[in-house]
Amino acid sequence: MTETANARKIAFATFVRRALDDARALRAWSGTEVSRRTGVSRQTINRWVRGDWASDPEAERVVAFCEGLGLDPAAAFIALGWDRAAGPRATPTPPPMDPDVEALLRRLVDPTVSDAEKFHIRETIRYLAYRPTLPGGVRNRGKQAG
Repeated sequence: MTETANARKIAFATFVRRALDDARALRAWSGTEVSRRTGVSRQTINRWVRGDWASDPEAERVVAFCEGLGLDPAAAFIALGWDRAAGPRATPTPPPMDPDVEALLRRLVDPTVSDAEKFHIRETIRYLAYRPTLPGGVRNRGKQAG
């Protein structure tokens, strides 16, 4: 996969994730409700969030997703790199990546790694990314001398 294709996947995944977060926070919609109101299946939405698609999403589904959430489809098109009027986007320099995270990413794209192992890596990352953080006082209780 080229850097440009990967950047487009990340940009679109970020767009979709923010749209879902806003739908949950502002409208209290679940993933099922978003799917119902947009006409886009939960599986498709989840693939978009993971950047797990081989060919570009169908424009009709992208438009349906955006319209169902009251968003301008042009923003999604820009994230996908479809807006030719916007011109080429400057690709920001990514922040330095932790070597362990880099190793996980390499394993996720390695064709010799089993789908089961990739599934476990993704699930672990998902768990860590979305787990609630403990308040500062609770986190440090175990470290106090007793």
